[in-house]
Amino acid sequence: MLKLDNPTWYALTSTHKPFCIGTSKAKRYPANVLPFVGFDADATDPLETLQNEVRSGEVIYIIGELPKLPPSWVVLGEIEGDQMVCEKLIDVKYGDNIELLKLGVSDIPEMYALINSVQPGFFKEDTAKIGTYYGVRVEGKLVAMAGERLKMTGLSEVSAVCTHPDYTGRGYAGQLVSLVVKQMISENKIPFLHVVSSNERAIKLYERLGFVKRRSISFWKIQVGNQE
Repeated sequence: MLKLDNPTWYALTSTHKPFCIGTSKAKRYPANVLPFVGFDADATDPLETLQNEVRSGEVIYIIGELPKLPPSWVVLGEIEGDQMVCEKLIDVKYGDNIELLKLGVSDIPEMYALINSVQPGFFKEDTAKIGTYYGVRVEGKLVAMAGERLKMTGLSEVSAVCTHPDYTGRGYAGQLVSLVVKQMISENKIPFLHVVSSNERAIKLYERLGFVKRRSISFWKIQVGNQE
């Protein structure tokens, strides 16, 4: 579980190695996939080695401890989150029979529009290509979704959990997260997720499904400055 203290690094050095860009000390996802950068916690000034893999003005995120930044990189903000783990799913029963649809390439434009209207900044044009996603449609419109993001040996992250504001309170998120978690467990992966610490409604939902808080963890929003 200690890998979860530095999740981007361990994802990019194991299951998500095919998406890895970088050096032996610091790695990143392609900008069109995820805005996350990871680093070897034992390395000295690891982000200096990544200078050729970022562009001036780009916004990236570091999850966990913040290493020394190159002089031109600026911290724009800190998102305080809870990291939660589910070792045993609690199968919550929902009243409505909702069809949970597996989403594919043709759904990506709607997925991108939905999540960025609710939680902008983390879901990029090709994020949907790194995992499996499910959604709910009402009268043909995608109104809720959930899927996978960071993957590493033995662990997989539940992510992109969102519901259009006009359709909240119908149990869509709980059903979608349950389905995603069941899939992960069937693959012998321990599910984990990140949620903003102030989002009490979401935290209560995850707790009902069997997630427990592992630790507090920060998402650092960083802008890459001019490297000249």
